[in-house]
Amino acid sequence: NRIASLTERSAGSRSPALPAEAVFAKASEAPRSDFELKFVCFAGVARILSHEAGITDLAVLQAALLHDTVEDTDTTFAEIEEQFGRKVRSIVAEVTDDKSLPKQERKDQQVLHARNCSYEAKLVKLADKLYNLRDLKRCGPTGWTEERIQEYFVWASRVIAEVRGTNQLLENKLDALFKERDILSG
Repeated sequence: NRIASLTERSAGSRSPALPAEAVFAKASEAPRSDFELKFVCFAGVARILSHEAGITDLAVLQAALLHDTVEDTDTTFAEIEEQFGRKVRSIVAEVTDDKSLPKQERKDQQVLHARNCSYEAKLVKLADKLYNLRDLKRCGPTGWTEERIQEYFVWASRVIAEVRGTNQLLENKLDALFKERDILSG
């Protein structure tokens, strides 16, 4: 099982492998329900890459598991590099929003910077958006109106337009979701 081995030491790492519990230990400082939801999302993004897109690159799968760790916990990029190596750190850094910016500016930055991301970071972005959109389709967050969900889909389609040509399998799945909501995909 590829997902089960994600906490193995990656190339370039100077540290021994960490158990999955240690990888997410800092996230446990968040309220329990938030931690549980985030953990499922982390694993869900990696699972999409491995099981639906056929991605076997360990660094990409590890980065998928860790993609929101710096944003949502007090974990640092240095800690990720120490435990998982430079490549994983680099991918995670590419997909991490600058939380010092206002939310709308962070969203705009995702669209602007997506095209210049590495292939590996684009894969994580595709899988993350696919996971999030499927989740929104299934049930929106408390307090979200149908209009807000639609706005998220439109914004996600703008991000995806910037990474087209990365992975046709994932892009086709995203296009099907956009089509259901009458969003033209680029």
